[in-house]
Amino acid sequence: MKKGINIWSFGDGVSIKDAIATAKDAGFDGIELSLNETGELGLEATDSELADIKLQLADTGLELAGLATGLYWSYAMTSETEANRLKAIDVCKKQIETAAKLGADAILVIPGAVGVDFIPGSEVVPYDVAYGRALEAITKLAPEAEAAGVSIGIENVWNKFLLSPLEMRGFIDATGSKYVGSYFDVGNTVYSGYPEHWIRILGHRIKKVHFKDYRRQAGGLHGFVDLLAGDVDYPAVVAALQEIGYDGYVTAEMIPQYTHHTKQIIYNTSGAMDAILGRKG
Repeated sequence: MKKGINIWSFGDGVSIKDAIATAKDAGFDGIELSLNETGELGLEATDSELADIKLQLADTGLELAGLATGLYWSYAMTSETEANRLKAIDVCKKQIETAAKLGADAILVIPGAVGVDFIPGSEVVPYDVAYGRALEAITKLAPEAEAAGVSIGIENVWNKFLLSPLEMRGFIDATGSKYVGSYFDVGNTVYSGYPEHWIRILGHRIKKVHFKDYRRQAGGLHGFVDLLAGDVDYPAVVAALQEIGYDGYVTAEMIPQYTHHTKQIIYNTSGAMDAILGRKG
């Protein structure tokens, strides 16, 4: 398995260039970038700007581990508002296009939400309605993903939707496309289940993996902690990944960042991942 770090793990305002340099220095194989509304990797990024980012990666010897985005919290394929749903679909199309140009083979997609506790005023959509809208949207997007050679990875997040590995598996299979799979987040399952169970059930459907750790006793967003400081049974997780033959990127998404000496979390995370993956004796 390859070791990656997500761009959100860095301090606020850190440039892609500086993040790439730090990731390389910390011993990562790749970095996962994020498509944003604006900024140096925004929705309106030009081909020239994307080529520059690709060159920065090549010059440093890092791979692009994947392409995420936080825009689905603002634009949801399940929204009660049609304009919002259409915007979410447009974001996904742009994400596919951008990933192809940058050389990423998968994108992280949140297919919508039934409700989101950590976003004040978030709309609540009936579960069956959300399921139908999300499935329709992802199924229609799948041919575009296939044409670009970029897989859509559905992330399991705290969106009160696709709450079990059986349901996630069924949703993925219902799209009928091998270019739709799971962007599996280890830490996000711990509040209600066991990531090693998810891994074995999802199997070959897993396109990418996020590493996080979570302490159940803390509860809520406060439960996310440094790798190896929470309740994730990482030996069991690694064993399950090996069992299904997964050899792609495991990418750390370290949230929250450190209050002080924010860069240190990158180096601490690299060391923890070495231990988890057996890279140290």
